Amino acid sequence: MMRRFSDFLNACLAILGVMSATTLCAQDTKVTVGASDANASAPVTLTLQDALTRAHANEPQYRAALTQYGVARQQTIQARAGLLPNVNYNAEFLYTQGNGTATGRFIASNGVHEYVSEANVHQALSLQSAAEYRLARAEEALAKANSEIATRGLVVTVTQAYYANVIAQRKYATAQRAAAEATHFMDISQKLEKGGEVAHSDSIKAQIQAQQQQRAMQDAQLEMDRSHLELGVLIFPSFNQNFTTVDDLDNVEPVPTFEEAEAHAGKENPQLRAALASMNAANRQVAVAWNGFLPSLGLDYFYGIDANHFAVNGFDPVSGRNVRNLGYAATATLQLPVWSWGAGHAKLKSAHLEQQQAKVELSFALRKIVADLKSFYAEAQTSRTELDSLRQSADLAAESLRLTTLRYQAGEATALEVVDAQNTLTTSQNAFADGQLRFRLAMANLQTLTGQF
Repeated sequence: MMRRFSDFLNACLAILGVMSATTLCAQDTKVTVGASDANASAPVTLTLQDALTRAHANEPQYRAALTQYGVARQQTIQARAGLLPNVNYNAEFLYTQGNGTATGRFIASNGVHEYVSEANVHQALSLQSAAEYRLARAEEALAKANSEIATRGLVVTVTQAYYANVIAQRKYATAQRAAAEATHFMDISQKLEKGGEVAHSDSIKAQIQAQQQQRAMQDAQLEMDRSHLELGVLIFPSFNQNFTTVDDLDNVEPVPTFEEAEAHAGKENPQLRAALASMNAANRQVAVAWNGFLPSLGLDYFYGIDANHFAVNGFDPVSGRNVRNLGYAATATLQLPVWSWGAGHAKLKSAHLEQQQAKVELSFALRKIVADLKSFYAEAQTSRTELDSLRQSADLAAESLRLTTLRYQAGEATALEVVDAQNTLTTSQNAFADGQLRFRLAMANLQTLTGQF
């Protein structure tokens, strides 16, 4: 069954036009299905930075934001090209049915045979084209700001997935420890019961505790496997479980002062830049709509051959003289918009509506940025402050379990006290791990507004 599923994945990759799973294996992106495949080679050890680097290449929403920025940049180049003169080469042959004269039957033709081979320099002068270029630049700035927002959002997503996997591994280790201690306590209670030192109810309570911890360990393993799969899907271009993560949660970075965070947010906030760029783009759209009512001028300069013979020099049968076919011509066209059945006015009204919406969104974005900065900073500061307390609680819970177990063996504590001490230790260790994850996510969220400190 696993082999069939692997073949199915390979077929999907082939349909998508990417490398086969065999080639991906050689590039450290091996498709792994099942324990036998996962053990085929040593797992890749990933740090958070490694995971971010891989996610930059493979996360679709982030890549979509970069694609939009790239498209906007190319549209700016196209709009700029519309302001500059361009050169084309025209080659044409015209034939009309003859009528015994030099002109032929169709009056629009210059002769029975007409050859055109010329260069054309074209320049369009229009205030609307200039406004469209400024609009394209504004939309490029907006796309750039959105790509930066996507970059920082990706950091939050990967950080959460990465450390969720780390925490899941910790909780699984905690569940293993708790299951081993529960089993050990069950053995102690059974031995003490055989010696007549404790009641049978203690053995029952210890057995229930051992069973509960075994179930908790199975759930912890399930959560660890699930988080491992989620992270793998996020950072690898193919299905891959053959990797491990580095637990660096004890490396706690300092929280800057609020004044420093506020200063960084004022200079490095992509959400503010996006809101301002959106407002600027709306203003430019109004300008484009207004300029649609103004005249435009087109200039064309032609140089080459437009004659009855495809030659530099020709013969004029009317005058009987040799003439030179190679020459130039120029045209100027002025276009005045007169009537468009209300299309221009509708475009202007639509642009004004979008401008008003952009003003509302800018005002809301400014308020939300201030609120988010205060909220994210408070979360980071609080979660950092609580880490020491959570660590101390976990240490105290471990010492409490050790002392309670000794007291139980000496007949000074009850089975309920031992079970309560075991549960307290598990809860305290898991709470400490959750606190470390909370702090990392709080810092990642804060840096979406401030950038790296």
